[in-house]
Amino acid sequence: MGLPDTDTIVTYPAGDLRAEARVLAVAPHGDRLAVITDRTSVHPVDAAWPDQPADAGVLRLGAREYAIRDAVVAATDGGELHVGALPVRPGTEGWSFLVAHLLDADADVHEGDEVELEADAATRRALSIGHTACHAASLALNRALAGRWSKAAREDALGSPDFDGIAIASSQIQPSASVDRYRLNKSLRRAGFDATGLADGLGELAASVDATLAEWVGADARVRIERVGDDLTDRRTWVCELPHASARIPCGGTHVDSLGELGAVRVSFTVEDDGGTPVLEMTTRAAASA
Repeated sequence: MGLPDTDTIVTYPAGDLRAEARVLAVAPHGDRLAVITDRTSVHPVDAAWPDQPADAGVLRLGAREYAIRDAVVAATDGGELHVGALPVRPGTEGWSFLVAHLLDADADVHEGDEVELEADAATRRALSIGHTACHAASLALNRALAGRWSKAAREDALGSPDFDGIAIASSQIQPSASVDRYRLNKSLRRAGFDATGLADGLGELAASVDATLAEWVGADARVRIERVGDDLTDRRTWVCELPHASARIPCGGTHVDSLGELGAVRVSFTVEDDGGTPVLEMTTRAAASA
């Protein structure tokens, strides 16, 4: 097996669903077959921040069609191929970072084959809606919580204290939805955030976030992905032209073209205890049909 010495070229940031590709390597991975191609339109689970699930899709080889069961990031330094669990950070010099398409183990695919990859359009759109709504909600949440900071804090893309970026513990993108969890711990309090009474005012917090989202969705703010190159590890940025400001957030996921496509967006909050640390959970749902 000849392992590639360059990153996979990815076309999904431009919205592509299909890609013609050449198989560079094939390797067993558990009960699956990992197929590495020179390019792909299939979004994989990100190795560094695995918030968005992989695209569903198919790999076609002549008249044969194989379901892509998952897509994950792989890496090699020319020796062993590491699939899923990487020994180094993406972008590390001397390593190639690749998209591994996981097929059933009996798939008859071999190095050198010319194939077509196609991501499922409905799955892509549903996850793109969820991811775009997640970014917009995070910015609206930062705005709603801005008055709770007593010290200067790192600012978000719109100039509000970046509660989302500072307190985030996990983010999960779902079809037309997302779930974000924030730890209200001692470090956050030392940074100047006052969580006093927050749990008693979750309805008011949701109403504030919803109002901001309604304004932005009503303005049909345009969304695009800027990228410095087409390699898997090249930096990509979510850009949203909101009223009176342009928001920019580093992001490797997929998105719709405008906030107007989300339909009505609503958030809800809960506060839970995690080993003595309060955790604020925000669930965001977009009304748009996938």
